[in-house]
Amino acid sequence: MDEQERAPDRPAAPASAPASDKPTRARPPTDPTTGPTTGPTTTPSTDPTARPPSDPAAGSTDGTPPKATGDSTADPAARPADGTPPDGDPAAKTPDTETPDPETRAPHDTARSGGSEETDRAGAGNEADTEAASASQVYHNNVNQYFLGALDAPEMHFGIGTGGGADSGKARRRAVGRLDAGEADAVLASYVEPPCFDQAVTALQRDAVVVLVGPPGTGKRAGAVALVAAVARGTDYVVLSPGRSLEELAGGRVEFDKGVGYLLVDRMHEGPSQTADFDWRRVRDTVRESGAHLVVTTVHEGDGRSAESVRHVPWRLPDLAAVLRVRLTRAACDPDTVERAVALMPDGCRIAEVVAAADRIGQGAEPADVWREYGTGAAEPVRRWFDGERTPQEWAEVTTLAFVTGAGYRDFETCQQRLEQWLAPAFPEPGEEEAAEAARRAADRRLSLTRNSLVAVQERKVGALTRTALVFPHPPYQQWVLQELWTRRSTVYWDGVRDWLTELLLHTRPDLDLQLSVARALAMLTVPAFDEVAVNYLHPWATGAAGPAGRSTAILVLHWMCLDESLAAVALGVARGWARSGDADLRSAAMAAFSGMLGVRFPTDAVQALLRLTGRHGTRPTEAAFALAGLVAVLAQYGQDTGAVFRPLAHRLRAQRQRLAGHAKDSTLDTVLTVLRARDARTGRPVCADVLVHDPAQAERIAELWAGVLDNLPRRSRALAGLRTTVSALAEAGEEPERAATRFGAAVGAVLPPAERLRLRDGLLSREAPAPRTARTGPAATPLIDTFLTAVLSTED
Repeated sequence: MDEQERAPDRPAAPASAPASDKPTRARPPTDPTTGPTTGPTTTPSTDPTARPPSDPAAGSTDGTPPKATGDSTADPAARPADGTPPDGDPAAKTPDTETPDPETRAPHDTARSGGSEETDRAGAGNEADTEAASASQVYHNNVNQYFLGALDAPEMHFGIGTGGGADSGKARRRAVGRLDAGEADAVLASYVEPPCFDQAVTALQRDAVVVLVGPPGTGKRAGAVALVAAVARGTDYVVLSPGRSLEELAGGRVEFDKGVGYLLVDRMHEGPSQTADFDWRRVRDTVRESGAHLVVTTVHEGDGRSAESVRHVPWRLPDLAAVLRVRLTRAACDPDTVERAVALMPDGCRIAEVVAAADRIGQGAEPADVWREYGTGAAEPVRRWFDGERTPQEWAEVTTLAFVTGAGYRDFETCQQRLEQWLAPAFPEPGEEEAAEAARRAADRRLSLTRNSLVAVQERKVGALTRTALVFPHPPYQQWVLQELWTRRSTVYWDGVRDWLTELLLHTRPDLDLQLSVARALAMLTVPAFDEVAVNYLHPWATGAAGPAGRSTAILVLHWMCLDESLAAVALGVARGWARSGDADLRSAAMAAFSGMLGVRFPTDAVQALLRLTGRHGTRPTEAAFALAGLVAVLAQYGQDTGAVFRPLAHRLRAQRQRLAGHAKDSTLDTVLTVLRARDARTGRPVCADVLVHDPAQAERIAELWAGVLDNLPRRSRALAGLRTTVSALAEAGEEPERAATRFGAAVGAVLPPAERLRLRDGLLSREAPAPRTARTGPAATPLIDTFLTAVLSTED
């Protein structure tokens, strides 16, 4: 069950970086005869997570940043010329998502800009070039496509103790909405109650609302599921967006249903408030009166006197040995393995680490080998390395490896050499003897790398060839190295790192593999130093300080953060802040982010943000409309609920049906048409064709949207072309296209009156009706059109 909204979104203050000036970078000294050192080069690799550019000549020596082919946000045709609408724009204040509303057909549109279809065709012809381009374009940009479709890092340990690979199916499911029954059952089947559980149960039974407060890694989310299972009457669990404010919870923005348990996980901090107790009291009364139950989790202590109205329970870890025993027993491990695993469990483990270790041991891994990667002792080799006396060159080695993981020797050494120039101010000026020694070490960097215990060489197969890549001996080392670097090095050092990475993205031609490596490292760095990443990387890069590649890398940082349960809500807060910004570049970055992983994780928030950004003057679809189309493509690709986009669009279209004309109506119609005509970048097919085949439940909603744009004369010609292409594409979208065409035709016929059904038939069969743009659909296209029209005309009134 999706969250149902009643009024425009009024989110709380985001957890994003404040607006700041772009950093001023003083370039390090360079050889005037050669110019700046170019970025790394590479050879092909089977590991797409960290492969620098492949062309040795790709670097720019004239200081002009090259065009980044993988950055859709740099497309001037897609970006609104005037930015987002002003606060008073009615389009921005239209309800964003569906509310209970009679399923009635919108009346015939009287806002016709001409007296005949001939006039419409003439007007549409003037826009043939731009509309053909926009119809074929999908905002499913290369950054999102690459990250969501091509990323393959099953061995990666993102963060410390997140449990399992980051690129899992779970990481790509939405984080809000109805909790899958299988996931809830899995949590409850192996749940071990902590000592504070009974206290929370009592508070939830008494007030219908309870807040669990504790640091990340203490099992608050699983505890919230267990609490609502113990107290709520039903077995339905709904996860709310972490961006929900107290005003929204109490003011009707969320409809609490009787017997349902609601979870608000990782609630964002709203800041100190003098009315916190009153606001929590309103939330408590609203939930209690509805007969529902709400469990909120947060890392922030209650503000003011909030605990007087709603109990804030300090959350604690359960008995980790008991958690391990339960999970290993359920995995059918023999008793000796269970006890050996419990005895070897190191100190300092988080619950997510115990769960991950139990999964690996349950699959047959040796407990002693597994436990080396978890707990406080797992990072000891990294700490010992940092405790030793290290040269500037060694500092540069581990720093380069932290951000450019998986590069070959030549590429790595090129990056390291450039970093050393930026880091020079962070170290004392060497004397003559020290300078001579440093020169000798620099002359044989490769030998120095082989002596570094934090650097390992990995052989990777590329077809029949083998490629050498520099990596950490164990994947978790990357997170611990970044934490040690942040703890031990000063601001001057980190200024050098920032300027090095900025230059790397601005003055070279980094491909998406290198961008993914840098973005992944920055996402890890947010754990110990979020402000550092937000202020010095995310905000300036998103506004263009590092060029187009920097903007796309900033977006990729948010994608990586979404793969960590404890960072996903933080990434959402950053993107929400960008979407509300007065800076057009930040809004553009927010659109790209919401059309990818953020949209998958938080579809309701993504659609609300993008719909607010669609209102602009002009006839061309806005960048936000293309972002919505891209979000539909991503949701369809991963089998998620595309109705998260179609339902709010249909509701907004219904809300505009009484308007004769105006900016708000034009914006809505253009957005709907853009989404309906969007094509998948992988297949070239209309996204709606795939949805109609693989998600039949959306047929009625899609039909309603098509009816709305077909009813508008200025857009009818383009709508007919798009509809014809969509129906024809059903032949390639699935194995039973006739059934999909019949189902879709019946849905369209149900929302059209008899006269409009005949008009639709004439429009699709007319010789003057636009034919599909490509021949991809094959010979089955015409029969499918006939099947579709037969179903339309056979609909009973």
